[in-house]
Amino acid sequence: MEQRHLGRTGLRVSRTGLGTMTWGRDTDEQDAADQMKAFLDAGGNLVDTADVYADGEAEYLLGRLLDGYVPRSEVVIATKAASVPYSERRFDGSRSHLLQALDASLGRLGTDHVDLWQLHAYDPATPLDETLHALELAVSSGRARYVGVSNFCGWQLAKAATWQLVAPGRVVIASAQMEYSLLQRGIEREVLPAAVDLGVGLLPWSPLGRGVLTGKYRHGMPADSRGASADMGPFVAAYLDADSRRIVDAVATAADGLGAAPIEVALSWVRDRPGVVAPIVGARNSGQLRASLAAEGLTLPTEIRNALDDVSAPLTGYPDHDWSQA
Repeated sequence: MEQRHLGRTGLRVSRTGLGTMTWGRDTDEQDAADQMKAFLDAGGNLVDTADVYADGEAEYLLGRLLDGYVPRSEVVIATKAASVPYSERRFDGSRSHLLQALDASLGRLGTDHVDLWQLHAYDPATPLDETLHALELAVSSGRARYVGVSNFCGWQLAKAATWQLVAPGRVVIASAQMEYSLLQRGIEREVLPAAVDLGVGLLPWSPLGRGVLTGKYRHGMPADSRGASADMGPFVAAYLDADSRRIVDAVATAADGLGAAPIEVALSWVRDRPGVVAPIVGARNSGQLRASLAAEGLTLPTEIRNALDDVSAPLTGYPDHDWSQA
């Protein structure tokens, strides 16, 4: 698998990342081990998790796989902090919370450092300079090698990345993990231009449109799908409207013409967008993961890429477009 630099850093990661949101909940240890083996065999190295996935069980499970099953040096571990489940305060970006969360993550992962530590979301209740100081302390103490953000809007990303750039020696924001797919191109309005300008690498989450771009919902609701589950149903339902169906049909048509699967077309499109480093793909089992990894061999022809761009183009206008070019 091809590797790419994460933003303007020396860290090289596989251009597809392995997500673990289902680990410890829908994916047991054997399935997780099978996924890890398939991913590493394909040349992948970036594995993304978070302290709140399955209430910490995803990190525990990953840690067990790193304990003798997978050499630590072969894996780029990315995790996230700031989420506060079961609380009125959804996100806590205070230095105290973040550093405690990092220590807890390291304990569950069974390692002395993570390669990429990310803020899961912006916390408006904490001064940004305090939040960013926690990132500085994580790197200076050796507990994290690189840092990034997730789910920041355009001005939040620009403010954070610029703050880190204004003083020589501060650790740069290497990445921004954002939802991005043919069904969700909202980041192209503000976040993506800011990331490209500031040298921040994009790590798209849910690059398959919450599973809808695989085409599994074109002719109904599979009983064993996320869309049919009580907890994930509303998450999937957001992309089952008429506009989404039109895009999914276009992906299926392109796949038929290329002799590929819709999942390969959808992943190839987002993987090769400007500014993107590595889409994060999640799967319940190794079979689903292998279907995603098959996209490594596909590069979309220009005419098909342009057609998918057109059918999925987000609505833009003032001030989203570049006024100087209007």
